[in-house]
Amino acid sequence: MRLILTAACLLAAAPLPAQEATPSSPGLTVETILGAQARGKGIGAVRWDRDGTSYTMIEPTSSGAGSDIARYAAQSGSRTILVSAHELVPEGGSEPLQLDDFQWSDDGSLLLLKTNSQAFRHGFPYGDYWLFDLAKRTLRKIGGDAPASGLMHAELSPDGRAVAYLRAGNILVEPVDGASPPRRLTEDGSETISNGLGDWAYEEEFGLAKAFAWSPDSRRIAYWRFDMSAVGTFSMIRNTATPYPEVSSIRYPKVGTANSLVQVGTVDVSNGQSTWLRLPGEPDQYYVPQMSWAASSDELLLQLSNRRQNEYGVLLAKTGTGEARQLFVERDAAWVDANPAPTWIDGGKSFLWISDREGWRHVYAVSRDGKRFDLRTPGSFDVVNVVRVDEAGGWIYFVASPDNATQRHLFRAALAGKARVERVSPAKKRGWFYYDIAPRARWAIEHYSAIDTPPSARLVDLSARSAPRLLEDNQGIEQLQAANPLPPTEFLRLDIGQGVALDAWMMKPAGFDPARKYPVLLYGYAEPFGTRANDLWDGNFGWWHRMLAQQGYIVVSIDPRGTPQPRGRGWRKAQYGQVGILSSADLAAGMRRLLADRSYIDPARVGIWGWSGGGAMTMNALFRYPDLFKTGIAVAGPTDMLLYDTIYQERYMGLREDSLAAYREGSPITHADKLQGNLLLVHGTADDNVHYQHLELLIDRLIAADKQFSMMAYPDRAHLISDTAARRHLFTMMNRYLDQNLMRLSQSAAGAK
Repeated sequence: MRLILTAACLLAAAPLPAQEATPSSPGLTVETILGAQARGKGIGAVRWDRDGTSYTMIEPTSSGAGSDIARYAAQSGSRTILVSAHELVPEGGSEPLQLDDFQWSDDGSLLLLKTNSQAFRHGFPYGDYWLFDLAKRTLRKIGGDAPASGLMHAELSPDGRAVAYLRAGNILVEPVDGASPPRRLTEDGSETISNGLGDWAYEEEFGLAKAFAWSPDSRRIAYWRFDMSAVGTFSMIRNTATPYPEVSSIRYPKVGTANSLVQVGTVDVSNGQSTWLRLPGEPDQYYVPQMSWAASSDELLLQLSNRRQNEYGVLLAKTGTGEARQLFVERDAAWVDANPAPTWIDGGKSFLWISDREGWRHVYAVSRDGKRFDLRTPGSFDVVNVVRVDEAGGWIYFVASPDNATQRHLFRAALAGKARVERVSPAKKRGWFYYDIAPRARWAIEHYSAIDTPPSARLVDLSARSAPRLLEDNQGIEQLQAANPLPPTEFLRLDIGQGVALDAWMMKPAGFDPARKYPVLLYGYAEPFGTRANDLWDGNFGWWHRMLAQQGYIVVSIDPRGTPQPRGRGWRKAQYGQVGILSSADLAAGMRRLLADRSYIDPARVGIWGWSGGGAMTMNALFRYPDLFKTGIAVAGPTDMLLYDTIYQERYMGLREDSLAAYREGSPITHADKLQGNLLLVHGTADDNVHYQHLELLIDRLIAADKQFSMMAYPDRAHLISDTAARRHLFTMMNRYLDQNLMRLSQSAAGAK
């Protein structure tokens, strides 16, 4: 059995065969693509001032000792240091604070600073928080006797008089002047009770980590309460830190099992009394993915979903009584996507809402009573997301891509009156645009990249459609790319019949010669949660693909039906009830189309790889289409959909009791006995998302079927296997594996399998 336990079991990569293309430059290496030059630079967190004419940033000092808070005037670019590093030295200390993030009070008189950030699930929410008073030039730590990095999600009240934060499952507040100690607004936080913090599934699938919000008048806080006591406990073992194993456990709801009991309500900041909203249904059978203040301190707007997530009620609730009334219901035969907190307009008489109700994802202005829907973005295209609403100027700024689903551009639509849509981002520039738009929508920071163009950031004047100032151009990346040239990446539409065309890109080898035969590696994700055939700079993975192309591979990415490309509701929801089934069929059809049209692709050397959902895709493709896919690398891939979390899997597959046969048919583990090619399985043993259990169960099934495979377990690594040492090892291992099992796979060897 070719079971890989360590990198030492892999043979060293030898020179490429003579018939393959050779790099025309010194060549990329794993060390190069993980190095500082390849990573490039960003501009860091930017906070626009309320009038939209200037912005503030954290900037390291020239000496490297701490950071300043600097303000830039958008028009002139002039720079002013608002708070210098030497003012951020705590009393009794000698070094300035190392700043991770900051937020302003509404009146601009206070800065809430975050330091010592620590990871928790997604991101780095734990940390220490400090208040800086700009008038008094004083610095004060908040949190009372909290241990180091013991607070989460601190936020200033709208009136600037208090700070709320989370600690040990509870919500606390304290006055900004420190005149009284912190007070608990909730008292029952524990290992199973969480106030103001999303549980595992809500954070992962709804993006709800910080689960509380101040009222506009600063008198109440709306929050979620999660009772996780009925949720199954999943334990992970850590073997590398101590002589005896350490066990860590999380509450993780798997398909068909109990969810958290969820309550939503408000707490009075003055007395700690909570008022719970009276919602229809049982708390363990519904979801509340969004709740926000309804342009008032007296009412909340919330979305209430049934467990299957194909019916979303939109409710308006009274904070004083907890009474909730339904405004309207969104229904879909597949599923409904949650909206972000909507923007209120017209003095709170209407709000903006995104819906698929007419077959395309569009923005509507909805009356406060839910009876009037006014379409503001008409046309045969999907709105990807709303970026900024400029009510004074009368525009909704949003991202869409009507002509090419692999790209993203900025548009705007009239907020009232006759509906009309205009493109804002440069008309002749392909790629992905993301904008951080200032209040009043004159100025914005434009982030741009394309698959062959490194990321850049510019200050742009949206009113003049000009870019007066370059903020970051990542010349280091450009220089590294120029020293390692490849043919331009080609974007394709693959016709797989029955009127279906799949978006794809193809990266060709250095020194490409159409008379030669090249191995091909397909990269994808292929599930309803993400796309990969994007005209977007792709960081680590993009560099690794370029390194492979230098070595003589063709690298391809294809998005099948059911990925969230902006191609209409029918496209995006095509995989409902057949995740893993339709996608693998489409990928196989797309690859066969390429083989039929491109004689330089070697049909005996077709590989595939992916991460997470892409790992499941890899296994499904390799098991279901062994005549086509010869080699696969599956990283952190779910093998049995019944073992994944309720919110994600039931959204796209239906409830277990209704869809058990489809769950089994779409799961790679069901088809493991069909393996014929080369398979490398990679997983982190501390993966709290796709548990290591997935890998062990698949291994057991492959052993029972007497199938040979390779594997690598990364001790105590989570889902992203993200530390530099592990990534270096992983890319080196995958490179060698492909060299041995795809590049060197001969026609005769392939035919013998």
